[in-house]
Amino acid sequence: MPSAIDLSSTVGLIAVGVLTANILLGLLVSTGYNPVRRWPRRRIKLFLLHKWTGYSALAIAALHPALILFSSTAHFRPLDIVFPVWSPTQPVENTLGAIALYLVTFAVVTSYFRYAIGFHRWKLFHYTTYAAAAVFYVHGVLSDPLLQNRPVDWIDAEKVYVEGCFAAVTALTIWRFTAGRRRRAQPARAR
Repeated sequence: MPSAIDLSSTVGLIAVGVLTANILLGLLVSTGYNPVRRWPRRRIKLFLLHKWTGYSALAIAALHPALILFSSTAHFRPLDIVFPVWSPTQPVENTLGAIALYLVTFAVVTSYFRYAIGFHRWKLFHYTTYAAAAVFYVHGVLSDPLLQNRPVDWIDAEKVYVEGCFAAVTALTIWRFTAGRRRRAQPARAR
């Protein structure tokens, strides 16, 4: 039977994957990617998929620290989950995770109210997802999944997974902004 810490670690890795998928979908949506004309040549509603992966990512990311409360060895209190500055182990890493969770929450909540906020202001708010991703990946790489304050093993399979997710988001973000710059540079009649 896996411990609460093991479950929390696994759920954290799932959260990284779902958040990565959500960011990648968001980047495709922002470029106007059409899956009917391009791969996979199927009618897929990318925006709807992006929206629901965002809700799922938030729920899974919130479950990740909550599971630690059920550990008999971690000695975390609810306050340590909400405000982990004084958590029993890894306070810096846990604070980064909490900041990332709060930024994801901000992005999801403001997206829910995007029509009331207005598109331009909402888009500025939505850029916080990049900050959330950066902090989330740093948390995932620096934290010890067993909460034993061991040094970071950069080539551990879990860390390589998080680093790979970071690399995928970085690569597609660079592609997104260079493609957007090229598209804006084209003359209006060539479009």
